[in-house]
Amino acid sequence: MKQDKAMPANPMLDIVIPDSQLVREVTQLIRDTESELLFNHSTRVYLWGALLGKRKSVTFDPELLYVAAMFHDIGLTPAYRESQLRFEVDGANAARDFLRSHHVDEADVAKVWTAVALHTTPGIPEHMHGEIALVQAGAGMDVAGRGFDDFTEEQRAAVVAGFPRGADFADKMIDAFYDGMKHRPGTTFGTFNDDFLAYKDPGFERVNLCSVILNSRWG
Repeated sequence: MKQDKAMPANPMLDIVIPDSQLVREVTQLIRDTESELLFNHSTRVYLWGALLGKRKSVTFDPELLYVAAMFHDIGLTPAYRESQLRFEVDGANAARDFLRSHHVDEADVAKVWTAVALHTTPGIPEHMHGEIALVQAGAGMDVAGRGFDDFTEEQRAAVVAGFPRGADFADKMIDAFYDGMKHRPGTTFGTFNDDFLAYKDPGFERVNLCSVILNSRWG
């Protein structure tokens, strides 16, 4: 996608955050919609993904990667408290609608939609387009420390200095996941998202696929 110009995220990182009208608009939208916790997390997801892409020579469009990273958790916000879709799909749909309103090419829209929709589905994104692989990798790094040693101490310090994790990030992030999904527990089936509900709600009962199969209408 065409970019107006680029600005350094931090001289120590040797990467850039795109500086285009599209990026400025999505940044403002997410600032207005998400908590500081989720906004900083989403920005770090972009930075981890971009750093990893550069290190591993993964081809990606920085602007598309940024948009996908910024939208990837919007489905956890209060605006979606009535939704019965997976929160990842809410985010993917929001990103799609935003990009279409800016007349972005449908092939690029599809990349971003898939990047957001699959960011909690390990084992698949890494075999797809760079933007899709890097959002999932960036999210895994920021939430669970997956690939922690792929980054230098200086890189980790620079990212966190620019977009702080804050105190008790782990507990607050678990709370954000729980609050975003507790009203739609069925959407966590088949994903690791049911771990958040089980951790926060002692009465939550996981769906067991073997039981579903054994008790299906097939008898």
